[in-house]
Amino acid sequence: MNKVNQELLLQRAEAEFLNGDYTNALRSYGLILKDYPTLDEAKIGVYLSDLGIESQEEAQALFDYYQVIKDEQDNAVDIIDGIIENLDTSKKQIQELLVDPIEEQVEYGDGIRYSDFLRLVESRGSFKKTFEDIMFSTKVVITNKDEFIDFVTQLSTEGFDEMALGYLDASSALFGNDQDILALYHVVQGIK
Repeated sequence: MNKVNQELLLQRAEAEFLNGDYTNALRSYGLILKDYPTLDEAKIGVYLSDLGIESQEEAQALFDYYQVIKDEQDNAVDIIDGIIENLDTSKKQIQELLVDPIEEQVEYGDGIRYSDFLRLVESRGSFKKTFEDIMFSTKVVITNKDEFIDFVTQLSTEGFDEMALGYLDASSALFGNDQDILALYHVVQGIK
């Protein structure tokens, strides 16, 4: 009876994962681990669901790879865990390489952090007015994807559609085929 329940729970969690519902998949795999703490399938599911929340393409690719090697390799869990650890380390190193020069640039007065810009917006009460005041004299330094999405959305909302599209086009190399970034094209075109 436990085997059937375990299999049904795994099937449900896997279906959530494959449908891109990483939050619920993470929860489902976590519940499975509560009852079956040594179950490799659930451990991998937790790792990949967590990764999927941040990067859908990477998570799906690793899931597919795990499906291929799990019956052929005794250490499939270790292989996937190692790949995830390497991805995480690489991302941290890239972030450090990017953030340090950005912070240095801000310190020399070439720009204003997006969080500081938002404080200016709040104190002045208008994104549009604040942006117009600084757009020719100061760079807005954006340090992560969420800030970029918010910035482009605000630009479009305030009528700076061409500028928002320019930022999107210029950032395509940075973000690749990131679906959140690609969705911004629809946001910019839909707000008009």
